[in-house]
Amino acid sequence: MMEYKSYTVEEAKKKLEHYCAYQERCHDEVYRKLRELNMIPQAIDTIIVHLIENNFLNEERFACSFARGKFRIKQWGRRRITNELKARNISSYNINKAMKEIPEGEYLETFDRLVAREWEESPETNIPKRKKKVMDYLLRKGYESNLVLDAVHSLPEK
Repeated sequence: MMEYKSYTVEEAKKKLEHYCAYQERCHDEVYRKLRELNMIPQAIDTIIVHLIENNFLNEERFACSFARGKFRIKQWGRRRITNELKARNISSYNINKAMKEIPEGEYLETFDRLVAREWEESPETNIPKRKKKVMDYLLRKGYESNLVLDAVHSLPEK
């Protein structure tokens, strides 16, 4: 038989304060964490309100931080970042705000760098296949299809 540790609301609050202070979290992550701690719905609501009021939990801050991080560290495109935020139930308002965190110039520079790197490093000798691999890679990264098509069409034919 498994033993479940039970937490008082105060213990859970402290635990979740640390959880949110360590790294930005979205409401969904916090809710899931509280469910894992076997908290009842009323306690979950109380704790989430406490975290928001004390600025441990801020969905707009989470969305902006997430967008900056995924773009700068993983070089994700806007479409992938948007989809990941939607999967975390972030509001359209906060997603739009987060997208403004990515400067257009830096976005296009990163995109161009990825195109060039993928093209150079591809071992594929068949040019159409090579272009397809570069295109698939960029679409997986979440870059807009019009950007990807323009970039792939401008790649050398030989």
